[in-house]
Amino acid sequence: MVVNPRFKQVFVLSTAMLSFISFWKAASIVLCDFGSSAYYAGGIAMNAFGPAFPWFIMGVMLFSGLMLGVYTESCLLFVRGGVYVVVREAMGKVMAKLSVSALIFDYTLTGPISSVTAGLYLGGLLENVLPLMHINWHVPARAFAVVFALLVTGYFWRENIRGVEESADNNLKIISFVTLVAVVLIGWAGLTLYHRGFTLPPFHPVFTDKALGWTVHFPWLKAVGALGIIMAFGHSILALSGLETLAQVYREIEDPKFENLKKAVITIFVFSVLFTGLLTFMSSLIIPPDLVAGKYADNLLSGLALELDGPYWARLGLQTMVVISGALMLVGAVNTSFVGSNGVLNRVADDGILHDWFRHLHKKYGTTYRIINLVAITQILIILISRGDIFLLGEAYSFGVLWSLTFDTLSMIILRFKKRDEEQEWRFPFNVKSGGVYLPIGLVAVLLVLLAATGMNMLTKKVATIGGVLFTVTFFTIFHISEKMNEKKAQLYMPDEDADEKMNLRSESDIAKVVPELTGTRRILVPVRNPNNLVHLAAVLETVDDETTDIIVLSAKIAKGIQSGAETMSDEDREVFSAVVLLAEKYGKTVKPIFVFSNDPFFSMAQVAQAAGADEIVMGVSGSTGAEVQLERLAMAWGMLKKPGEPGKPVLARVVWEGRQMTFQLS
Repeated sequence: MVVNPRFKQVFVLSTAMLSFISFWKAASIVLCDFGSSAYYAGGIAMNAFGPAFPWFIMGVMLFSGLMLGVYTESCLLFVRGGVYVVVREAMGKVMAKLSVSALIFDYTLTGPISSVTAGLYLGGLLENVLPLMHINWHVPARAFAVVFALLVTGYFWRENIRGVEESADNNLKIISFVTLVAVVLIGWAGLTLYHRGFTLPPFHPVFTDKALGWTVHFPWLKAVGALGIIMAFGHSILALSGLETLAQVYREIEDPKFENLKKAVITIFVFSVLFTGLLTFMSSLIIPPDLVAGKYADNLLSGLALELDGPYWARLGLQTMVVISGALMLVGAVNTSFVGSNGVLNRVADDGILHDWFRHLHKKYGTTYRIINLVAITQILIILISRGDIFLLGEAYSFGVLWSLTFDTLSMIILRFKKRDEEQEWRFPFNVKSGGVYLPIGLVAVLLVLLAATGMNMLTKKVATIGGVLFTVTFFTIFHISEKMNEKKAQLYMPDEDADEKMNLRSESDIAKVVPELTGTRRILVPVRNPNNLVHLAAVLETVDDETTDIIVLSAKIAKGIQSGAETMSDEDREVFSAVVLLAEKYGKTVKPIFVFSNDPFFSMAQVAQAAGADEIVMGVSGSTGAEVQLERLAMAWGMLKKPGEPGKPVLARVVWEGRQMTFQLS
């Protein structure tokens, strides 16, 4: 913003990334992925090691509480966290590339296994409904599931190309509906068990040859005792899919972040134990084992609805509700796989290990369509290769789940020693303090369980091991080559014409075009220049009421003799905005970042504040001029811009620095 009134161009950073959500919505986003395993994990486990499956599914759900604790600590260390960031900080880029390659395998398989499962549930429902409508059409379950999965994948590919993001509101509605159906299903199942009586399933797992994998060639490696328990646990571990979503959604949780994170984690844990764990257990008590392994292997909860006591029409109605709610959750998980994969790959691209070619923006929609295309093509190939075999997909899925959890836990143990002097709001329980270090006894115990399950899965899951290793090596190679190419590009640096677009910037001709976007009853203007001097912004974020106050963060670049339309942002300007975004995410508060070119920063502050109707201006102290001079220059600019005779509302101007502040009343 300059003194010349003819030049009023401003640049606004999109605030989509700074829209914060409640813990209910955060939990619903995670559960739409994590909770979807309830629809297929039980059937897969039954076909692997027999009627003992509900014990191990419930065990995995209880173990999820420990893994949620691991992710809680990692989230508090890194606002923009996740496996890649945690592993990079702990073990360097090489191991980080390896871990994110396994994570992408997890995310990519989320789509096929979820869409195929939804197709199998719908196909099972049609087999029951069509005869009642006198339609004599046999629905081949797997063929129908494959076609349905391809259609769903194509739909969400198109939606993500267009930039339609995951909606926390939609996820909350889906989880609310699923919860309602689950309550009815649990209540009805409880009444059925009360009338019929029940016998607890055996705890001893009996493995099929297919489930033993390569261990059949090692007679001494008997699937009994502790080894049998580890094998069965490994075959059930895919029920933990989706926990990484918690790390991705944490930065969007509203203030107070830690308290809301704890509430979200407790909600996720309770829901998963009751929904996935309890319903799977009830299914094993009500449905005969031969039907669990046969007719209902691909749609266990649908089978539970049909096997309850009561009239057929009522059971069919409940099955319909189960299928609809399951399809909504599973289809939502397909979208999560696109959003998650795209987000993780963009994150690693920011770190220079994915070539900019992949991040080329769509000319019309501005999305990273090449990454989305890559994910869609990979998912379509997986669907076609699997031919709708949910057991095959489950075998492969567990590879990415286990390795990403193992890498994350190992890294958290290492970070306990690397970040020993860093204050933490919360640590995973069971620690022994020695020499100023909290020895992570609890984390080590969790890691040992994960390593045992990972090692056993490598031996028992041929498809998972071969497919997972090939996929991981392929992506690791892509990351390695991309990193080398980016290093060469840095040596032959050329300006990036799309840089402003990648910063999600939009240009407006006048500050007045931005004002209608401000909806708060109070407005605070916070000028920023130095990414390392944001104490004043932190002070505002700590105390402000996000629901009633708009925080306008203004960055003004001094430029003499500039011409409208000829301006570009420098790397230093981007660094300021990046620091602002990170700080806002840390406090869970929404800000409106604005960038302008100016002849005088104090005129910019005054002009934006007057146009926006600011109630307060909060500046950081300048080491070169001092707080008193800053307030004097702002007061002069304020008086020069104010129209004569126009009554002005009082505006409080503050200069804030460590432990001190200076104020002045503008009017």
